[in-house]
Amino acid sequence: MNTVWTISAVMLTAAAGVSMFRLLAGPGTLDRLVALDTFVAVTMCAIGTWAAFSRDTTMTYSLTALALISFVGSVSVARFRVRDTDRTDRGRP
Repeated sequence: MNTVWTISAVMLTAAAGVSMFRLLAGPGTLDRLVALDTFVAVTMCAIGTWAAFSRDTTMTYSLTALALISFVGSVSVARFRVRDTDRTDRGRP
């Protein structure tokens, strides 16, 4: 059973690393927003995995709070964001 926990930890770490790279290298604000949502979802999966591993359900309250804050933040950023300039028009008069 320890191999299952190890494999899930490695996969969650890899997913967090890839989404963090996309968050830092994203060319637009929506790319970064999707990467941030992915990172929060991976974090929620990691908390859920840890709760299952440790058999401690007190962490589920943090999952609920994180889900609500993430949803409200994503909706507000998507609603009030300023459009990015078109990358193909750079350098043209």
